[in-house]
Amino acid sequence: MRKSMEETFGSMVFNDAVMQNRLPKNVYHALKRTMELGKGLDPSIADIVAAAMKDWAVEKGVTHYTHWFQPMTGVTAEKHDSFISPAGQGQVLMEFSGKELIKGESDASSFPSGGLRATFEARGYTAWDPSSYAFIKDGVLCIPTVFYSYNGEALDKKGPLLASSETLNHQTMRILKLFNTQASHADAMVGPEQEYFLVDKELYDQREDLRFCGRTLFGAKPPKGQELDDHYYGAIAPKITAFMTELNEELWKLGVLAKTEHNEAAPAQHELAPVYTNVIAATDQNQLTMETMQKVALRHGLVCLLAEKPFAYVNGSGKHDNWSISTDTGLNLFDPGDSPIENAQFLLFMTAVVAAVDEYQELLRMSVASAGNDHRLGVSEAPPAIISIYLGTELEEIVTSIITGAVYDPRTKEEMKVGVHILPRFAKDTTDRNRTSPVAFTGNKFEFRMPGAPQSISEPNIVLNTSVAEILRRYADRLEQAEDFNEELNRLIKEELTAHQRIIFNGNGYGDEWKKEAARRGLMNLPTLPDASPYYVSQKSIDLFRRHRIFSEQELIARNDIYLTNYSKVQNIEASVMADMVRRQIIPAVEAYMKELTEIAVGKKTLGLPTAYETAKISRLTELAVQLAGQNAHLEAAAEAAHCEDHQKEAEYYRDNVIPAMAEVRKTADTLETIVDRKFWPFPVYSDLLFRV
Repeated sequence: MRKSMEETFGSMVFNDAVMQNRLPKNVYHALKRTMELGKGLDPSIADIVAAAMKDWAVEKGVTHYTHWFQPMTGVTAEKHDSFISPAGQGQVLMEFSGKELIKGESDASSFPSGGLRATFEARGYTAWDPSSYAFIKDGVLCIPTVFYSYNGEALDKKGPLLASSETLNHQTMRILKLFNTQASHADAMVGPEQEYFLVDKELYDQREDLRFCGRTLFGAKPPKGQELDDHYYGAIAPKITAFMTELNEELWKLGVLAKTEHNEAAPAQHELAPVYTNVIAATDQNQLTMETMQKVALRHGLVCLLAEKPFAYVNGSGKHDNWSISTDTGLNLFDPGDSPIENAQFLLFMTAVVAAVDEYQELLRMSVASAGNDHRLGVSEAPPAIISIYLGTELEEIVTSIITGAVYDPRTKEEMKVGVHILPRFAKDTTDRNRTSPVAFTGNKFEFRMPGAPQSISEPNIVLNTSVAEILRRYADRLEQAEDFNEELNRLIKEELTAHQRIIFNGNGYGDEWKKEAARRGLMNLPTLPDASPYYVSQKSIDLFRRHRIFSEQELIARNDIYLTNYSKVQNIEASVMADMVRRQIIPAVEAYMKELTEIAVGKKTLGLPTAYETAKISRLTELAVQLAGQNAHLEAAAEAAHCEDHQKEAEYYRDNVIPAMAEVRKTADTLETIVDRKFWPFPVYSDLLFRV
């Protein structure tokens, strides 16, 4: 019998209800203080928590545990250890100590470290993160942890995220205290909308580029793409429905608040959106979501593609990071209320975000930079690489009135009228949405739309948390010294909005006019990761992250090195795969087709029939094949020459030489695809991949 939602949800999570039931009251309350308020964990309770956790897991058939962490690879990592311990006479006990719960060890030199760890310096530590619930995945008890080097440097994505959450909480509470707002804690709240593609596994296996790169390196434009907008929100195919049903059930077991599912704009593209939760839980759950998507897809004969731009000519896949700040009392600090112009607390926090986005635009850009995302940004509904913020008509008018001193005429909500009396009536929002804006205010939160589908949301949220915390720190320093709080508050908001007005843009982010206007405003245009990376290790960046104890200078340099190295490695893999497909698949297919055409021409000539069609086609194919072979040789030579000890220069070389060479190879190969008979083309084409499911 199928379990009810209440029985299913969180059934594989050592959550609050389980802890309350299994832990002594004093231990439970001590652990809750640690989880909710960030108080230090009393080591004396670790053994009790570990024993309860083990008993709960064993009752569910679990034999192993792992410290589950998020290294700089972009995916999660785990090493499994069993609970068994020798008990003499060939017997074993199932044991799990507080020491094993709190600390684990991993080979730090085997993960990306950006030079922080040499190959011979192997020791690294995983430390239990009690702010995240333990869970059971694939029959293993997973304990969320952070990952540090032997010397204490952060080697993962989660430790710095925790630090950024703490500093955001601290600076937020300083501001709330000035407003006499009752709260004891504030959290960044996040809801990451996850886009993805599903393709047939049998077709996927036939394409070397999909298997090794996660995206297509070749593909001519199909006769139909997303021109008719018929896939977006369309009826979900039965096979996809079955996948989504199982996906939801698996995620619900893990306590993931999977809420919304629908077809996205591109054919074969879909989206899953969760309910908002605190940024730490949201980050953990999004990693689990991506992993579960890929596992469940395989059970349905599908492959889940998370690459930012798996197909040309249609939408890419992003991950919209909906970000807000809420207190433990349930107050959303970005809720403008019925009268935003009179809500000074809201206006101050909104101003802080505007200032942070402007002042640290280069860090926001770098937080989403990758080889894959560089292909996606600026096309097919993805926001451009130029950072701007959209506030909507109502808030923009309020900002203008604050800056100029003009009287603001409050907007009243109009009733939606469509001319059909039977339909229910409702109030229309006072502002529209802008789908081209990198950062957009959407009613009670800010939607950061630039992250790519496969990336961890930790990086963008570290930057959002830290940059907003820095602005709030400055505001608190100033307002705490004010003789007249209200007067100084009004002056501060006006000065800050005036200083950062350039970042506010409500128009079309795709137009060439915006590029010119952005340049006139002094905004940065950083189209690729190599363009953005120098700013990540600038003195300004170092000062920001060091001040808030997120990264040391060496940690920043190391992470920048990892990003650059990964960029170059991805480009090298893609160039190698492309060259291999040309040499071993595409050119042989063209030759085989020309052979058939030649045989047809010879036969027709024997019969005295005209052969102009075959001759012309063979001539065109020969011309293109020769051109492709030359371009492929140039690509291989460019990739061979790319290696450089200076990782910044190496990444720039790939950007300037290898990627353009790949574009030329693809252009010629895609032209050949439109000419060669389908039975000779060596792998499935877009028409198969996008419309087969």
